[in-house]
Amino acid sequence: MRKKIGIGISDFGRLRKEDYCFIDKSLFIQEIIQAGAAVILLPRPRRFGKTLNLSMLRHFFEQGHENEDLGKREALFSGLSIRQWDEFDAYFAKYPVIFLTFKDVKERRFADALYKMKDAVSQEYKRHKNIAGSLDSTDKDYFERIVTMQAGEVEFSISLQRLSKYLASYYKTPPLILIDEYDTPIHAAWQNGYYDEMISFMRGLLSGAFKDNPHIFKGVITGILRVAKESIFSDLNNLDIYTILDVPFSDKFGITKEEMERLFMEYGLEKRIAEADSWYNGYQFGDQTIFNPWSILNFVNNSPPVPKPYWANTSSNALIKELIVDAGLSVRDNIEKLISGKSIESVIDENIVFPALKNDGKYIYSLLFFSGYLKCLDKRQEEEELVCSLAIPNREVRYIFRNIISGWVTERFENEKLRAMLRALVEARLDQFQRLLNEFVITTLSFFDAKGKNPEAVFQAFILGMLLNLGQEYEISSNRELGYGRYDVLALPRHDKAKPVILMELKSITGFYEEEPDKAISDAVKQVQDRGYALELQAKGYQNIIKVVVVSDGKKVWVKSI
Repeated sequence: MRKKIGIGISDFGRLRKEDYCFIDKSLFIQEIIQAGAAVILLPRPRRFGKTLNLSMLRHFFEQGHENEDLGKREALFSGLSIRQWDEFDAYFAKYPVIFLTFKDVKERRFADALYKMKDAVSQEYKRHKNIAGSLDSTDKDYFERIVTMQAGEVEFSISLQRLSKYLASYYKTPPLILIDEYDTPIHAAWQNGYYDEMISFMRGLLSGAFKDNPHIFKGVITGILRVAKESIFSDLNNLDIYTILDVPFSDKFGITKEEMERLFMEYGLEKRIAEADSWYNGYQFGDQTIFNPWSILNFVNNSPPVPKPYWANTSSNALIKELIVDAGLSVRDNIEKLISGKSIESVIDENIVFPALKNDGKYIYSLLFFSGYLKCLDKRQEEEELVCSLAIPNREVRYIFRNIISGWVTERFENEKLRAMLRALVEARLDQFQRLLNEFVITTLSFFDAKGKNPEAVFQAFILGMLLNLGQEYEISSNRELGYGRYDVLALPRHDKAKPVILMELKSITGFYEEEPDKAISDAVKQVQDRGYALELQAKGYQNIIKVVVVSDGKKVWVKSI
C-alpha cells in the first residue's frame, strides 16, 4: 500500500509516526555534526523543506524528557540512512535543544511582530520549565519574566543566550540552537516600514545566542536569504554560510532527480516523469539537480496528477511584485526577456542589502535567484564579483511572473471589461478602447504611482501588464529595435500572421509636455512614421498592423490611430 503524502506537514515526528511518505534526508544530521563551524546558516527558497529538516534535527538530538520512551523516538529513524551511521548512538538524544521558528511573523507593525517573536521565545522557555527549579532566585525571576512576557525588549534580546546557559548547566552538556526562517520578520519589516527596528532586535538576539557563546554545541539557522553581514551577522566570527551556490548540503533540501524518479516509480507514475520535469525541474543547488518538493508532492498527491503552479499559491509574492513595479526600466525589460524564455546576465551578491534593493538591479536579481524565482545557467568570476547567466527555472515559475505582471493590472479592474477593452483594441475600435482604457486608468493606474520619478516607464509597465492578458496568442515585447529605432510596445501574433499586429507608441505628459496632449500625440505620430516600424513588419509578412499612439497624464488617456 502506498504511503500518504503529507502536504504541509513539517513535523518530522508526525510524518514518521503516521507513516507518511518521507524523502530520506537524514544524512543531513551527519553533515551538520561533521561541519567545522559552530554556527551554520542555510538559506533556501520557501517550501524546500527547511522546517522539516530542523524538526528532524530536534527529534534526533534532544535529550529525553521525563517519562519519554526514547525507544519510540529512536524508532522514528528506523530504516533511514542515518541509522546505519557508526556514530548514531554517540549523538542520539544526547543534547538539549532550543528550537524557534519565525515563519509566521509577518505583521504590519513592529510592536505586533515583536510580540509574536517574544511569544515564540516564551513558549520555548515553557517547554523547558523543568529546569526552572535549579536556578537561583535572580535567574528564576528572569525566567518567569520571559515566560509571562513581562520582560523588556533588551531582556528578550539576550533570552537565547540565557536559556542556553541554563540548559548547559542543568544537563551538563551544551544545547543546539535551531532557528527556522530567521529572515521572515525582516522581509515583513522591510515591506512595512520598520526595518531598522527589526534589524536592531535580530542583531541582539542572534549575537546573544551565537557570538562567543560557550554554552552551545551547534547552531543551525535557516531562511530564504543571507541578509547582509554588516546588518545581522557582523559580530559572528564562528559562522559558516552555505547557499544554493555551494556544494555542501546541496542535496539536503528539495528533491534530487534520483529521488523524484524513485518516488514516481513507487506511485506508478513513470510515464509522468517528463511532464513533471518540464513543470518543476530547473534548479541547480551546488552540484545537484533539484526539484521543487512542494510542487512534486502536490503533483503526486493528485489523482490523477495534474500539473499546476502549486508553489505559486504558497506566497503572495508581494515583495517580488513591489520590487518589479518600483524598479527601473532596464529591470522591467529584463523581466520581459526572462518571461519570453531568454536569459540575462547579472552580478549575484550573496549578501542581500535590503535598503539597496530598489536602487541596484544586482540585489533584485540576487533576491530572485536565492528565492527560487531564477536559476543560474552559467557563472564566472570577474575579479571580486560572481556573474551569472540567469533564466526562469521552469513553467511553474514562468506562470508566477506572468501572473504577477498581469495581476497588477487586473486585480482592481473587472475581467469582463478588460476582455472588452482588449477586443476593442484588436478589432481597431479605438473609440471604445479609449473609453474603457480611461476607466481602467482611473481605477488602476494610481497603483503604479504614475506621478513618480519615471512616469513614462510606469505607464509602459502598466500597458504591458494589460496586454499580457491577450494570452498565448500574442508575444508581447517592448523597447526592441525595429526599423530605424526602438518601439515602445509590440503585440505580435505567435502563430497566424493574418491576425492584427498591435504597435503602440506611448507618451506621458506628467512632466515634459505639461498640459499639451496634442503636442505629445503629434510628436509620437511623427516618431512612428519616421522610424519605419510598419515597413519592417510588412516585409516580414504582417499586413494587418494597428498603429496606435497612447498619451496619458496619469489621470486621463488620449488614443489616436496612425
